[in-house]
Amino acid sequence: MSTTTSASIARADSTEDFLEMADHALVSIDRLYAEARSRVRAEVTQGGTISAAALETSQHTAHGMAWLATYAEALREMLAYARRMQADGRYGEIEDLLTRIGFGEYLAQAFGGIPMNQGEFIRPEDFGIPAETIATLKRGAVDATIASGNTPRNRARLIELVAKQDANALIGDPGLDETMESIRDEIRKFGQAEVAPHAHEWHLKNAYIPIEIVDGLSALGVFGLTIPEEYGGMGLGKIAMCAVTEELSRAYIGVGSLGTRSEIAAELILCGGTDEQKQEFLPLIASGEMLPTAVFTEPNTGSDLASLRTRATRDGDTYTISGNKTWITHPVRADLMTVLARTNPSQPGYKGLSMFLAKKPRGTDADPFPAPGMSGGEIEVLGCRGMKEYEIAFDGFEVPAANLLGGVEGQGFKQLMQTFESARIQTAARAVGVAQNALELGIRYAQDRIQFGKALINFPRVGDKLALIAAEIHVARQLTYFSARAKDADKRCDVEAGMAKLLGARVAWAAADNVLQIHGGNGFALEYPISRVLCDARILNIFEGAAEIQAQVIARRLLDEGN
Repeated sequence: MSTTTSASIARADSTEDFLEMADHALVSIDRLYAEARSRVRAEVTQGGTISAAALETSQHTAHGMAWLATYAEALREMLAYARRMQADGRYGEIEDLLTRIGFGEYLAQAFGGIPMNQGEFIRPEDFGIPAETIATLKRGAVDATIASGNTPRNRARLIELVAKQDANALIGDPGLDETMESIRDEIRKFGQAEVAPHAHEWHLKNAYIPIEIVDGLSALGVFGLTIPEEYGGMGLGKIAMCAVTEELSRAYIGVGSLGTRSEIAAELILCGGTDEQKQEFLPLIASGEMLPTAVFTEPNTGSDLASLRTRATRDGDTYTISGNKTWITHPVRADLMTVLARTNPSQPGYKGLSMFLAKKPRGTDADPFPAPGMSGGEIEVLGCRGMKEYEIAFDGFEVPAANLLGGVEGQGFKQLMQTFESARIQTAARAVGVAQNALELGIRYAQDRIQFGKALINFPRVGDKLALIAAEIHVARQLTYFSARAKDADKRCDVEAGMAKLLGARVAWAAADNVLQIHGGNGFALEYPISRVLCDARILNIFEGAAEIQAQVIARRLLDEGN
């Protein structure tokens, strides 16, 4: 780096100075990640291949590498966002502050300690990287970026600007095009008018989301958003899915999650179904006439799907399913179950699994499963209510052989794997929406609550919390959009989707937790919506791949690259 460039970067007075400095800092974070990956690979490689046993023993560093890679990608996307917005003439002061605070903070954490959760951190030294190497990589652009990024001055200015705008407005331009913004705006109006005013009541009563809301989502095209037009859908991409899911989850995660059931079922059928199955099921799912539910998990398996025991036995033109399933979302009101079961018990692991499109009648609380060979009981949960969770027992439940997905046994796990990218992108969008909801509650409360003669928002540590929440939402949103763009481009994006979900879930939980802290004792009272949002946020680190499983999957893929 030339002396002139170094001097320019060190000042970072202007936006261009900061972005140039960030460009140089990216080089250092990439080198830090390369060092970490090299050392983790050496640690888990035996006989020239990655050892599963060694990878398990080295989970802390392997998962830490996944987190470091996630941070590197997030930093890259923040910078790419800034450049795009500059080119479009949409990069204003708020966008600049969000980028500075987020970029500076994540860079500082990457070199100082990334929180994998509240009690576990990964630091460069944990990988065995020499202190001299770390110091060399950090010197110059990284130190200057950190010094010009998440500063008290930048946080205070961001909160000053935020205090002047509507508490329901997004902080900063998310960077979508006019069409996507129009879709977002339409969904936002529906969510704010029909969902948000009632969400807390539904939560406290553990009530179903009213069917009128489901009908409203159908009318808006939510259930057919990404289904091709030839099957009655809107034929839009995953970016649209993110915008819609985020806005609905911003109003209430239960409503934001309704579309997930249809997304998973439609993706399964589109990727693995026969032509007849596509023609039969997709139009009904797209219109909202047929509500699906995913029936995969079993009591003793969790993420270990290879150990599934539910059996599907063929007798002529019918399969009979027997076994137990758990954590089934919205099954009572569902019309279609996508059921993963073992059709060949002699084949171990994933090979003997098949997927079924099992129709069922809608039930009620009084008679949840009015279908022969099917029973179940509700699992009461802390949050993410509105659809209800159930454990289900199948005992000779019949499914026509024509409803074996794809018409070939043994393809179930492969078919399910094809849905993971979309499901995790959508979950990342749900996380962004929940975090946005928490932020809005925090801003509103901090502006209204007077203590010691002034509003809470004017106390630095309160304002600091809100500023960092806003910056982290910005980071998580851009990483989510990045994964969605990759999916829309038909690229393999399991790593990108996993990163978005991993980070988004942590951001949502931190946002809800910090906003509850801003509420003080009132936040612990059930009457305040932040108590619900905290419960809603907590599940995001568990479903669609627990954070530890997610980090393991990302780590394994990254370690396999280049082999």
